[in-house]
Parts: sequence; structure tokens; C-alpha cells
Amino acid sequence: MRSRYTAYTLSREEYLLATWHRSTRPDSLGLGSAPRSRWLGLEVRRHEQRGADHAAVEFVARYKVGGGRAHRLHEISQFVCEAGQWFYMNGNIAIAENTSDL
Repeated sequence: MRSRYTAYTLSREEYLLATWHRSTRPDSLGLGSAPRSRWLGLEVRRHEQRGADHAAVEFVARYKVGGGRAHRLHEISQFVCEAGQWFYMNGNIAIAENTSDL
């Protein structure tokens, strides 16, 4: 989870796609054409192992787009392990909100 967050902070689309499971991976994320986000922090709230090859991670990431207000992304991400490597499958947004406390 932390490596994927870091890849978002650095706009490393190739890494994000390489760590995304092939069954749910998009062709592109369009990070180069989107307005640049400034990532402010990551809080991993919990990790739950669901068998030998499945896990869930709940996190909150804080970011700003341009000079606008800060946002929080609260997600529960699903991961699967294949051949010893973990891949992001999908995520359920728990909360996506504007915040003025950042």
C-alpha cells in the first residue's frame, strides 16, 4: 500500500499499472494529463489477511489538486497474492470529502 501511495506522489503510472492485477487493471491512469495532485499524507488504518493469498487494507490519503482545498480519500483496498507478489484488485471508497483542516 505504501509503495503504491508513493508511486501516486511521484506520478509513477508504470509502477501503479504493474502492481495492479491484470483482471481489473485499466489500460491507462492518465496521470500525465490530469491536474497534478499534491499528496499530503497516508494513514494505514488497518490490514486484514483473508487467507494466504487475499488481504484488505483500509487507508486514508490526503491530497490537494492545484491550489484548491484539501481532500481525503478513505478506501478499503483488496489485494491478491500470485507467485509471491501482491497485486491491487480494487477498492471501495468509504469516504471522499473536502476538508479545510489540512
